[in-house]
Amino acid sequence: MSDLSKLTIAAARDAMRKGELTSVELTDACLSEIEGASALNAFVHNTPEIAREQAKAADARRGADAPDMNGVPVGIKDLFCTKGVPSQAASGILEGFRPEYESTVSGKLFDAGAVMLGKLNMDEFAMGSSNETSVYGDAINPWKNDDRALTPGGSSGGSAAAVAADLCLGATGTDTGGSIRQPAAFTGITGIKPTYGRCSRWGVVAFASSLDQAGPMTKDVRDAAIMLEAMCGFDAKDSTSANLAVPNFEAALTGDIRGKKIGIPKEYRMEGMPAEIEQLWADGQAMLKDAGAEVVDISLPHTKYALPAYYVIAPAEASSNLARYDGVRFGHRATLDAGDGITEMYEKTRAEGFGAEVQRRVMVGTYVLSAGFYDAYFNRARKVRTLIKQDFENVFNAGVDAILTPATPSAAFGLGEAKSADPVQMYLNDVFTVTVNLAGLPGIAVPAGTDGSGLPLGLQLIGRPWEEGDLLNSAYALERAAGFVAKPTKWW
Repeated sequence: MSDLSKLTIAAARDAMRKGELTSVELTDACLSEIEGASALNAFVHNTPEIAREQAKAADARRGADAPDMNGVPVGIKDLFCTKGVPSQAASGILEGFRPEYESTVSGKLFDAGAVMLGKLNMDEFAMGSSNETSVYGDAINPWKNDDRALTPGGSSGGSAAAVAADLCLGATGTDTGGSIRQPAAFTGITGIKPTYGRCSRWGVVAFASSLDQAGPMTKDVRDAAIMLEAMCGFDAKDSTSANLAVPNFEAALTGDIRGKKIGIPKEYRMEGMPAEIEQLWADGQAMLKDAGAEVVDISLPHTKYALPAYYVIAPAEASSNLARYDGVRFGHRATLDAGDGITEMYEKTRAEGFGAEVQRRVMVGTYVLSAGFYDAYFNRARKVRTLIKQDFENVFNAGVDAILTPATPSAAFGLGEAKSADPVQMYLNDVFTVTVNLAGLPGIAVPAGTDGSGLPLGLQLIGRPWEEGDLLNSAYALERAAGFVAKPTKWW
């Protein structure tokens, strides 16, 4: 087999079970691709020794009854703590931090036989939509339409770039306001954010605890189903983890969506939406209709308040979560002058260790939680969040099975463009995705077409809580109808 790293998880699994391929061969192929792809800056901590060791163990365990992920090489986002391996959350403040423990999600993947190729680039503390806030430098989108370097999206930009460029067969991502789905759409891959509580948050560096959720980023929907199943499950170490059985998500992929009701929210028709996004959305509706689904117009009236509510709640939780990085227990500590006390140590450490976007969000969060503004901002945002959740409940109670929306308001944009200079412009990238996190629902981005210059565009499907299998099946039907097979031309 040539081009081994281009295999899907499903194809690699089947080939390994038949004895046509070993995990060691597959892992070596991926490691050599990573070596030649430094221009993408996707992998930031390589772990070839661990990978080869895990691949050998997977080959020893190989057989028809081996787990689906056995021997599959993956990348792990730098937000997941991995035992003995740098886990920095792409921040200078965690430089040199090597955890003594394994995050539950990465541990579950390794228990299922997955192979860790290394840690992946991301926005610092997962705060960003373009992977430009990383202490490691920008991750680069493997897609190109001119001589500009394009964003792979954020915060899971390194994960998206690595999967799209065939450096690994799948990658972990996290999604607080769209950080799996937006990069997946920008790079022509599939990314699913499961229902809040489906994947354990234990050992994942916290950004906004009531919104964060881990999920897989893969080459197609079937792979997303396989990898998600390995990542899910109850964890007593996470108080928000749901004690629910994990279904066989791959078995749900029949492609039959006849009689399903797909909602089209009128509030997502944004002013100034590019014609290409409008057209893609219309095409997606037609594809689902052709597959036998009923497409209905719905209303989610509080959508317009989602972005401001999100950008109050998420920074508030971040300012609380990031208070632990103070130079005392782990990570970076500033050099102090004579006479400096503990307050100066905190101030200098945080000023040196946190990047500008993290500092901005911590300050916004501290402000909205302060005594004079708590009710005016934070409490009001929490009430809006409840109304947004009720909007979705009303639609699902009325018989809608899934909701179809665009995944992003544009194709990938150039790194360093105006969006980066204006935080509000950057935050608008999350306009279609944040509602899903506020309501705790599952959402998936599927590549469905390209813009006029050949860059990938994605559609988003939002599902009922805990019904990831049904959502994946709707996405599978959409994927088959769209027939998206484009790949970036190798330039790196």
